[in-house]
Amino acid sequence: FHKNMIFISGSPELSIKGNIKTGRLSGIVNHEVPSWIKPNQIPTYKTNCIDDWETKLDAIVEESLNADMSLISGIPPWVQMYYERLLVKSGKKDIKALFPNLKLFIHGGVNYAPYKSSMEKLVGEGVDTLETYPASEGFIAFQNDYTDDSLLLNTNAGMFFEFVPANEIFDNNPTRLTLEDVAIGKDYAILISSNAGLWGYNIGDTIRFTNLDPYKIKVSGRIKHFISAFGEHVIAKEVEEAIDIICKDFNLNITEFTVAPQIKPLEGGLPYHEWFIEFDTVPENLDIIAHKLDEEIVRQNIYYRDLVIGNVLQTLKITPLPKGSFRDYMKSLGKLGGQNKVPRLMNDRSIADALD
Repeated sequence: FHKNMIFISGSPELSIKGNIKTGRLSGIVNHEVPSWIKPNQIPTYKTNCIDDWETKLDAIVEESLNADMSLISGIPPWVQMYYERLLVKSGKKDIKALFPNLKLFIHGGVNYAPYKSSMEKLVGEGVDTLETYPASEGFIAFQNDYTDDSLLLNTNAGMFFEFVPANEIFDNNPTRLTLEDVAIGKDYAILISSNAGLWGYNIGDTIRFTNLDPYKIKVSGRIKHFISAFGEHVIAKEVEEAIDIICKDFNLNITEFTVAPQIKPLEGGLPYHEWFIEFDTVPENLDIIAHKLDEEIVRQNIYYRDLVIGNVLQTLKITPLPKGSFRDYMKSLGKLGGQNKVPRLMNDRSIADALD
């Protein structure tokens, strides 16, 4: 802890509503950093309060370029932007060459799998990763062993957990299980009742237990983001798992992706799911990749499979996007940086039309 550490986060500036201080989760957390860490923390408070993300990022790069960095923490897509600018500024081949004492990258907020290959390419070798599961509703879980990518469920922090089988989440009266009833390997939507006032609140995530003593989990997706234009109920967990598989199978690096329904194709024919993917390098065999993606969704989702087999939907299509498309989209919304994330899928074309 005698070397520098950087926490890429939202602004720590707080506002007052009534008698309550409010702000971005990551900004609030900045106020809770132990005093013995603060002397080595980057960026400065002044830099961290800059509203414009790209201006802030440039300032962070300047502050950290010559630092002796040992730990970096943040949401993967924004840390990736930080790494890219560091390499342009420094001329180094990778982040490890710039920060030889860098030992640990702590991440959370999104599924790391789609970013992993790109991040490893930027960083180089010799940097461990550690995942956390923070949420506005509570600190849900954390990785307590970097040789095991499961997360230890935080069962002693004023939260009571319930779990709804993921395939019942859209039912009117779904099953609600407590910890003693869950099983390893099944996907559950997670509900929280807390001493902060939540009661049976669906935080929008799905998790999967990997161990029951102690309780350890993996975040498997988002339940609040889905496509069900035809009753298919495709959820984030399914598209993220599919994209992870094709990235491994075809050795692909992607920056971001999102999925939307195409209900009335301009070219005619059956509707389909359109995947907008920002590749590092656009592959030549997009049709083969799209076919494999479709196979993975069919494998995971019986409703989608029935719609494809029944000729209600045609197989999915991939629309490759130019570099920077998602960054520009988030910037246009004023949501570039901080804790903001691109939804993996939407039940309409609001994001798709802005990207296309």
